Amino acid sequence: MCGLTGYWQVAGDSAEASEAIARAMALQITHRGPDDSGVWVDAVAGIALAHRRLSILDLSPAGHQPMASPGGRYVIVFNGEIYNHLELRAGLPGIVWRGHSDTETLLAGFEAWGIEATLKKCVGMFALALWDRETRSLTLARDRLGEKPLYYGWQGDAFLFGSELKALRAHPAFLGEIDRDALALYLRHNYVPAPYSMYRGIAKLPPGSWLTLTANISAAVSPAPTFYWRACDAAQAGVRRDLNDETAIAALDALLRRATGGQMVADVPLGAFLSGGIDSSTVVALMQAQSSRPVQTFTIGFHEAGYNEAEHAHAVAAHFGTEHTELYVTAEQAMAVIPRLPALYDEPFADSSQIPTFLVAELARRHVTVSLSGDGGDELFAGYNRYVWASRIWRSLGWAPRPLRAALAGILTTLPPAAWNGVFAGLSLLLPKRWRYANPGDKLHKLAGILAVRSPEEIYLALVSHTDRPASVVIGSREPVTVLTDRRQWADVPDFESRMMYLDQMTYLPDDILTKVDRAAMGVSLETRVPLLDHRVVEFAWQLPLSMKIRDGQTKWLLRQVLYRYVPRELIERPKMGFGIPLDVWLRGPLRDWAESLLDEAKLRQEGYFHPEPIRQKWREHLSGQRNWAYYLWNVLMFQAWLECSR
Repeated sequence: MCGLTGYWQVAGDSAEASEAIARAMALQITHRGPDDSGVWVDAVAGIALAHRRLSILDLSPAGHQPMASPGGRYVIVFNGEIYNHLELRAGLPGIVWRGHSDTETLLAGFEAWGIEATLKKCVGMFALALWDRETRSLTLARDRLGEKPLYYGWQGDAFLFGSELKALRAHPAFLGEIDRDALALYLRHNYVPAPYSMYRGIAKLPPGSWLTLTANISAAVSPAPTFYWRACDAAQAGVRRDLNDETAIAALDALLRRATGGQMVADVPLGAFLSGGIDSSTVVALMQAQSSRPVQTFTIGFHEAGYNEAEHAHAVAAHFGTEHTELYVTAEQAMAVIPRLPALYDEPFADSSQIPTFLVAELARRHVTVSLSGDGGDELFAGYNRYVWASRIWRSLGWAPRPLRAALAGILTTLPPAAWNGVFAGLSLLLPKRWRYANPGDKLHKLAGILAVRSPEEIYLALVSHTDRPASVVIGSREPVTVLTDRRQWADVPDFESRMMYLDQMTYLPDDILTKVDRAAMGVSLETRVPLLDHRVVEFAWQLPLSMKIRDGQTKWLLRQVLYRYVPRELIERPKMGFGIPLDVWLRGPLRDWAESLLDEAKLRQEGYFHPEPIRQKWREHLSGQRNWAYYLWNVLMFQAWLECSR
């Protein structure tokens, strides 16, 4: 795993100045590659490429970047891993290889097959920048699912690109103007969805795409990305009719075994995150089945019972016989991570599970350089509870006229959440267990917010929104169109549950889950790999009928059947637990002073990004215990902390 950056400025600087700027940009992402660095400059063309290397394959100087192709036409900076690169080499006869890095394989493929054909042949995760010395053109490309990040954009007459925004900020031409429309999107989602970034003029390259600029291109006529793989195409490929249960279980087992085995190749120590849930346990099961020695596994534990998965992970590790390491962290240790978050995540990012994710990555890095992760299973195999509940809500309420549903919403909100909590507490002994929820008042108010929707998709949007009408909170903003709000970008799939999975795969997965893991892990120079997101597994998952994902109300049915081949059911079957922290309690307690300073009304007015009134109102309600506004407030707090850090 590595970091890349660079720029193209046709009215270029001297070779010495270009190299100094490129080195300064690369210095900002040293954490992504502490083992080596390199710069390549063509001052006449105005191009500069820079690289930071975390050595995983071919630890020798033969893996050094920037790297030129065998014929000298291309120069590349590359971040990621091509898991099938040795297979690709078999299709490139006659080449005298200098080493055994996948970067060298990529370059040879580009010369032999062309850029798009080579990208289509690759199985891996990556972001790259490729300079063509013959045509004087620059190509950027990103992997199919968006595991590796790549930002780009014009700042004045300079085209900047890099793995993280902090590299772009180091260029003298960087303007750093905050995009208020993107800020509104951030408040809704707790992340900035692609292709937007928090800065005007800077975008994220969409997953599965590539972009080529030539010497006659300027900011006014920049080309749109070209897709070599689309999740939409995979989703619309259609269900396979030849798959019965046993055939599907065997096929998925074989696909996952191949994907996991391919991602276990490394010239450095390798392990896996283990939460004890379905996804991470499946990955560890398939690793251990293909390893001659105990796999190293890592778990973070919390002393708060409602947030602790360590005991489940310990049981799974004992069953497989892994070399297991767990660390129980205190609230103080977890909160000590918070000051590091703005610099670590580089643009505002407010998924609070970023804290335990960083802690488990930090733990793993003490022992290994590569760790496999179980991310992706929820989006591919219908693991989130909303896939079940959103459909049930619509089926239960969709038949009723909207005015009637709106009236019911009004009734539910006549009592504040705290009062509803008291009502439910008084009735707890009379209610069946399935109706005994934590904070029932908050849940009823959230239900009231979706009762008057016009379509099931509006239920989904409400469920994934942290802030309703964020443009009314961000001064001078208009919320831009995204995949979630533009039906023209939706896959044509037969049911509501599949539409939710598709939209999650296009937005939440790359922009929240994978961003969270990439920045946390790279912050401690740890490479992460995600076997469930092998694109062949993704394509297979879309060929499955919904009944193989959700069956009798149980999520991830088929993935569970694969795991049951390796572990007893009773070791796995338990309610789904998020990877979280008691954020609501911390904000009322040890984080209160920190939050109060960032949410100060005079401060908010002076900065001029937010209308203070709705934020202050929710802060007062949260402190009083009337409502749990932790996630709403965390969005604002992470922006405020980032704003202070970026000055």
